[in-house]
Amino acid sequence: MSGLKRSNVIIIHPDLGIGGAERLIIDVALALQNRGHKVTIYTSHRDKSHCFEEARDGTLNVQVRGNTIFPAHLFRRFHVLMAILRQLHLTLSVLAEVAGAEEERKNGTEDIFIVDQVPACVPFLKTFARRRQRILFYCHFPDQLLSRRGEGGSVLRFVKAFYRFPFDWFEGWAMSAADKVVANSRFTRAVVRSVFGERLGSLSVVYPCVDTQATVLAKQGVTTVVKGERLWGGKRIFLSINRFERKKDMGLAIRAYYGLGEEKRRGTRLVIAGGYDNRVQENVLYHRELDGLATGLGLQTATSKTVISALSVPDSIDVLFLLSVPSAFRDTLLEQSRLLLYTPINEHFGIVPVEAMRAGIPVLASNTGGPLETIVEGETGWLRDAKNDADWTAVMDQVLYGMDPAELDRMSVAAKERVEREFSLTAMGDRLEEEITDMLARERRPFAGFQQIFILLALSGFTFAVIAAVILKMI
Repeated sequence: MSGLKRSNVIIIHPDLGIGGAERLIIDVALALQNRGHKVTIYTSHRDKSHCFEEARDGTLNVQVRGNTIFPAHLFRRFHVLMAILRQLHLTLSVLAEVAGAEEERKNGTEDIFIVDQVPACVPFLKTFARRRQRILFYCHFPDQLLSRRGEGGSVLRFVKAFYRFPFDWFEGWAMSAADKVVANSRFTRAVVRSVFGERLGSLSVVYPCVDTQATVLAKQGVTTVVKGERLWGGKRIFLSINRFERKKDMGLAIRAYYGLGEEKRRGTRLVIAGGYDNRVQENVLYHRELDGLATGLGLQTATSKTVISALSVPDSIDVLFLLSVPSAFRDTLLEQSRLLLYTPINEHFGIVPVEAMRAGIPVLASNTGGPLETIVEGETGWLRDAKNDADWTAVMDQVLYGMDPAELDRMSVAAKERVEREFSLTAMGDRLEEEITDMLARERRPFAGFQQIFILLALSGFTFAVIAAVILKMI
């Protein structure tokens, strides 16, 4: 135990939707709140119909600020610019509220800011925060490596490069203002170091977690419609859980499943479940693409948006798409599946394999990125080349027909033990308190100062001038 005294933890997160980053920050809040710290999450967007239960049911104190001036995007463009402006608007509200908390100051309570995803607010917090306040930035992955720059013709790519330049510079500079930066995996840490060099100081790793004490019913307080029963009459389920995004490559799961052949697929079902938002065009289009891929291979498909409709699909359905499945039903799926198929390449961490291991089911994942740190080959699952469909089909065949119950039970026990030891809420809480304690024991990290904003403004002005000139020339 770190011995960290009770602190006032202020978390700043851009959008509390449903995704890995959102699940992580919810778990950060839970881990610290369970240890007696006062935790408040500030966000610019929370849709109570599209967020995790803890963010809407009162478990966590969530405050929505900074959403009244700037939209999330302009004509489906300029997402990064709007995200920065919205976060700065949010930060002004946070600083005003924290400055007014006189009682906390009298009690000597430390203010700990935890920021993730967008580091824009970190220099502002560093400049205006009191001397004993500290800022920890939790880095999921450098944003500049997530942006899509290869789309369109040469002119559009040129414009995008100029548009992104000041933001790429600003990302590293803003992160360097944090008193401590932690990464979600060793893989992410290596990438961060390669992009930003040594200016962020020593980088620690705090793994995301799952709540090993959670039960299917505890999350939503509802009675399960399948308690004591097997889903779909006991069909053997292959499960894929991811957001409906092309980079997640759920098509691999469909192709590998098809590779089993009609005879070996009898009595089985592939369930593809994940985050889906009608507002996100890629979610809508990618779901259509996946459905088209499956039907093109001769597989029968169905799509469900509710548990009731999912449970009532015909027995003949080979591939079932579940859009934004509720947590309780997702946990039931995990408990009753034979194998989790985790298809993304170079995933920064990947919480879904850990959730599957918590439920005691083995995982088949790409042999890249975060799964290399979470899955133990042959002990808790398998790591295979995501470019080789046949290798994935072979593992699926092995699980169905090549392993006896004792072998699967052994893997189940090993998976649960590994999660409890390395990826539990308790383990995450320990690591967070260690990092915060270390941060508080050190002097505030030196920061070049707010005057560098003038450099950013100059670069931004030049960039937008170039963009405007190109647009005018094209009109």
